[in-house]
Amino acid sequence: MPGPRVVPVQGDEHLPARVDVVVIGGGIVGASTALELAERGLKVALCEKGGIGHEQSSRNWGWVRISRRDPRELPLMAHALNIWNDLAARIGKDVGYTRAGILFTCADDQSYAEHERWKANLDEYPVRARMVSGTDLAGLLPGVARLPIKGALYTPDDGRAEPQQAAPAIAEAARARGAVILTECAVRGIERAAGRVSGVITERGPIACTSVVLAGGAWSSLFCSPLKVHLPQLKVLNSVIRTTPLQGGPEAAIWAMDFAVRKRQDGGYTVASGHENIADIVPDSFRYARPFWPALQQEHKSLSFRLGQRFFQEAVLPKRWALDEASPFEYRRVLDPVPSIRQSNRALASLTHAFPVFANVRVAQRWGGMIDVTPDAVPVISAVEGVPGFFIATGFSGHGFGIGPAAGRLMANLVTGETPIVDPQAFRLSRFTDGSNPRPISGF
Repeated sequence: MPGPRVVPVQGDEHLPARVDVVVIGGGIVGASTALELAERGLKVALCEKGGIGHEQSSRNWGWVRISRRDPRELPLMAHALNIWNDLAARIGKDVGYTRAGILFTCADDQSYAEHERWKANLDEYPVRARMVSGTDLAGLLPGVARLPIKGALYTPDDGRAEPQQAAPAIAEAARARGAVILTECAVRGIERAAGRVSGVITERGPIACTSVVLAGGAWSSLFCSPLKVHLPQLKVLNSVIRTTPLQGGPEAAIWAMDFAVRKRQDGGYTVASGHENIADIVPDSFRYARPFWPALQQEHKSLSFRLGQRFFQEAVLPKRWALDEASPFEYRRVLDPVPSIRQSNRALASLTHAFPVFANVRVAQRWGGMIDVTPDAVPVISAVEGVPGFFIATGFSGHGFGIGPAAGRLMANLVTGETPIVDPQAFRLSRFTDGSNPRPISGF
């Protein structure tokens, strides 16, 4: 697998006959959900078709931020910041988390005013945030040479963690609290009795349960298809560079239009474009064209559309399959797309133009990751009304790594019937079918 090396998690050998909850998907959201449920004393099986954290949970930028989020996510992200702060001590493993701050740069007066307006969203949260310019900005960007900007939104309480370590560490912590971790164990589908969830069928056999949480990332819509659960979801490709260690680079993470960069625990940097992604045209592009149209109008400048092999690969995927036969999840264990060399090279060149110290850096690795997106760029963290006992946590739209531990806690609240840590109304699945016409909030 050309993707990043992820801390390996050895799956458990024996399939449990019965648990309280099966969690499908071993990314950071699934692992966090399993941990939260296991800490409450529930019997949990975490089923992952490939390896723990091998898809977007290990391929993202590693940013842990409340800044510049959709306002609907802010209450949950505020909880996430607190969870991240105590996570290493709680699970007894290093996840590389540090509050080093994040700078969202503003190219001109209009952008500066927009960021300043957005900052007002944080007034009710105990999070430090300020607009910086002039000498204050220069002090936060040591070594910068050519970055013509008006200023930046600076959030010193934001930070970073290591994607290749986090989901595996959380999964191991869930196992230490009694959860069963099953890798290379695809769930083919859900069984029901008297209308509600009664178990799952995996490639290794059945597991009886009363609740199922689908945290399947970019695979979630396909999994829902045989259940006739409407989950509009598409994928976009983001391309990332990992550099060798470098002395003298910026400590805070920085977003600019042409690049995004954050320091890694090993002294290298993760580099990507600040706005460019690739959207492959696939059959679901037409199937979900209507709900995604407002988002496409808003984000079309940041997307490069292409028609290629993925259209035909996805066209032949079945929408239904027998549970006693191999499912699509067994034929392709990991989404490991080829990154865009052009986009990532352009990002590194722009970074080097701004920070000449990167002229001496070497590219250690490149990878691509498939970001699962919803029509309003807000995740689904919700019960499924038509299938009692079935819950979905997916569609994090590129924002899932940082918010993942809190999403797991909210999902545990929903499964157990506890008072939720935040109002889950904005994350309900039914918003796509109840006439709400969800769409992204512009200007965030």
